[in-house]
Amino acid sequence: MTNTGEPVEILLAEDNPGDAKLTEKAFEQGNILNNLYIVENGVEAMKFLRQEGEFEDNPRPDLVLLDLNMPRKDGWEVLEEIDEDPDLRGFPVIVLTSSEAESDIVRSYELQANAYLTKPVDYSGFMDIIQRFEDFWLSVVKMPPK
Repeated sequence: MTNTGEPVEILLAEDNPGDAKLTEKAFEQGNILNNLYIVENGVEAMKFLRQEGEFEDNPRPDLVLLDLNMPRKDGWEVLEEIDEDPDLRGFPVIVLTSSEAESDIVRSYELQANAYLTKPVDYSGFMDIIQRFEDFWLSVVKMPPK
């Protein structure tokens, strides 16, 4: 829940339906009131953030969980666009991906990602990382105003 008592609005950009479902389930079991919106690629993520097209009536999210490997527009391109757009720059983006490559971690932070989380391969590990994310990012961290 945000400082105003409103639910936290979270955008998940994830093309893997299984990972999206696990993330949704983990947030449902969490302690923080939230609304999770899921898009399947970077094109949809940017439309959602800019509230364009079919996403014009959606709320602006409080933060983004971003997979790097997506079709149409990957996570790298999304990070670059966010950084280049004055209306989106500084927007909280947490990379949530399967890559453990040091070069991917470094590049994500160079493109202004706020955190880099690696998806565990097993169910309990995945649930644990989402719970830890929720505990820290949604309970401890002070978010910028929308």
